[in-house]
Amino acid sequence: MTVMGLFDRFRRTGRTSRPAHDAARTGSTRVRAADGEDVRHLEQFIATRQGVEGFVEPRTAVSDVTLLLVAHDGEWTRRRVPSVKWAHDFANRHRVPSYDAAVVGVPQRMRDYNRRRKAGGI
Repeated sequence: MTVMGLFDRFRRTGRTSRPAHDAARTGSTRVRAADGEDVRHLEQFIATRQGVEGFVEPRTAVSDVTLLLVAHDGEWTRRRVPSVKWAHDFANRHRVPSYDAAVVGVPQRMRDYNRRRKAGGI
């Protein structure tokens, strides 16, 4: 008869590494990599809005690096991007000012836009 310790059931059993398909997991959430469709969406947003600024959001426990674009009226979009450097380079190429969202936060006009939208004003 085998005696099981209190924490034995929680220990890993002989696995030394994750399977390859789990490589893109963060916590309990799968993170989808950025792709060409994301880039096209960001480019389209910039091309069809005025006064766009970029806010680079760092990787978190549940999401990868994202680029938040906010137009002059507060309309916004967010997409995954390959890295923080990529996001700032993308913004520079498109002549969009970019900021680190963890440092400056998100603009008030975005929160106002969300409030108007929730109230049915948009």
